[in-house]
Amino acid sequence: MGKAFDVGAVPFNSDGWGPPETAAAGGSSNLPLNVPFAPFSRSDKLGRIADWTRNFNNPTRSKNPADSVFDFTNDDSFPASADDDASFRLVDGKPPPRPKFGPKWRFQQQRQLPQRRDEEVEARKREQEKERARRDRLYHMNRSNPNAPRREAAVFKSSVDIQPEWNMHDQIPFSTFSKLSFTVPEPEDLLLCGALEYYDRTYDRITPKNERRLERFKNRNFFKVTTTDDPVIRRLANEDKATVFATDTILSTLMCAPRSVYSWDIVVQRVGNKLFFDKRDGSQLDLLSVHETSQEPLPEAKDDINSAHSLSVEAAYINQNFSQQVLIRDGNKVIFDEANPFANEGEEVASVAYRYRRWKLDDDMYLVARCEVHSVVDVNKQRSFLTLNALNEFDPKYSGVDWRQKLETQRGAVLATELKNNANKLAKWTAQALLASADMMKLGYVSRIHPRDHFNHVILAVVGYKPRDFAAQINLNTANMWGIVKSIVDLCMKLNEGKYVLVKDPSKPQVRIYEVPADAFENDYVEEPLPEDEQAQPPAEGTEEAETGTTNDVEDKQIDVQA
Repeated sequence: MGKAFDVGAVPFNSDGWGPPETAAAGGSSNLPLNVPFAPFSRSDKLGRIADWTRNFNNPTRSKNPADSVFDFTNDDSFPASADDDASFRLVDGKPPPRPKFGPKWRFQQQRQLPQRRDEEVEARKREQEKERARRDRLYHMNRSNPNAPRREAAVFKSSVDIQPEWNMHDQIPFSTFSKLSFTVPEPEDLLLCGALEYYDRTYDRITPKNERRLERFKNRNFFKVTTTDDPVIRRLANEDKATVFATDTILSTLMCAPRSVYSWDIVVQRVGNKLFFDKRDGSQLDLLSVHETSQEPLPEAKDDINSAHSLSVEAAYINQNFSQQVLIRDGNKVIFDEANPFANEGEEVASVAYRYRRWKLDDDMYLVARCEVHSVVDVNKQRSFLTLNALNEFDPKYSGVDWRQKLETQRGAVLATELKNNANKLAKWTAQALLASADMMKLGYVSRIHPRDHFNHVILAVVGYKPRDFAAQINLNTANMWGIVKSIVDLCMKLNEGKYVLVKDPSKPQVRIYEVPADAFENDYVEEPLPEDEQAQPPAEGTEEAETGTTNDVEDKQIDVQA
């Protein structure tokens, strides 16, 4: 059995801390001779008690005098230590990590504390989680069928079913629209019909804090009559007042075609030397698009209250009611030469006046269009015509801007967002105001009371703009607008007599011209909806593009036309 370990005698120092002054004071000591002892006080900073990482056998390492207290190689009290130390090698020879504490560290040019970097990493992770959640929300929102494959954006359908017997005459890209330019002289008024009520200026002072409930006007009739059904236009055509006839809605659709995304169609009838631009009954032109030019896709399910079709119906409903609510309904009206040509006797109609105006397109070519104004106001004892339209907010999550919070403080940001998401609609309203020579266009901001309630709305604000100034603000060039109309008119005048339809491609920036039967779109004309692959297709190049096209029901159009 081995010898018992002898701790030895520990001398007691009655005068203070540490061993006694001399070994003799406490008797003989069995401690090694050269073991150092450094006296210290409570104010001193403690350093190393023992350092097991120092390698004193490395000749290239500069020696620190402070490390001499840990060097026992010359101590006779450790006879075997010298041999052991000479043969000892560390397995890991890397220098120890430098501590990031102490007085030196605070002078290092560190951009941020370590814990601050950790906070930034956590913040980035949270942002990534939010972005992933947003993508998942859009993913589930865009899938009407849970078993359907994922689609990044909706694939739109044509506004009219292309029948097999239709003959395509031309396919016009919209790329040349930006190059077209045509200047028309000032138009002349041929006739004014209808009656206008005065605008209620108290609505200019509405703010989100004193919003007003949007009323419903079910007893007032609104008319969406196409060109050839207008008795006044028929009379003017019989009197040879012009060669081209249209309405402001149809002209604005053509003028702003490069901004459109959804599909639309216009019926063209060539009768003798005259040209009539019509719309079909129940056409998409009677509705107002919502979020047409937005990057955020809308739900595809047609019965969803936020689908493109549901929002278009809701926007048309809001626009009609808003245009009547902001009027002074006291019976005081401005009555023009003729009554409303579409109203029956004793029928209550909406406040609207029709201006039948004529523009000179060429030496022997004139265009007559029916333009609308919605109200009148006296400014400095002069009568000014107004157009009234309403932008509608359905869910702030789609636009990213909450009107109730931003309209008072950041109205410019709200308008900029609407210009991004509804560029085509605002451009068409501006074009219609310019065609009617309105002195002011009033834009109302109407929002749902609750994002899931699409029946009840409130008016948050009403803002007025001069049409020409607003057109310059949204980069709408009147010369370019008329250049587009002139090029399409010249192209259609080269066609033979008959009925044609201009169809905006649902997925590409172009419009196609089809020759259709004379009874097409009439009440007795039966159209059988065809699957997309069975509809009449353009040439191979167009077909190939159509199959690969995605996302937008109607992209920006391009029309190659000799102006």
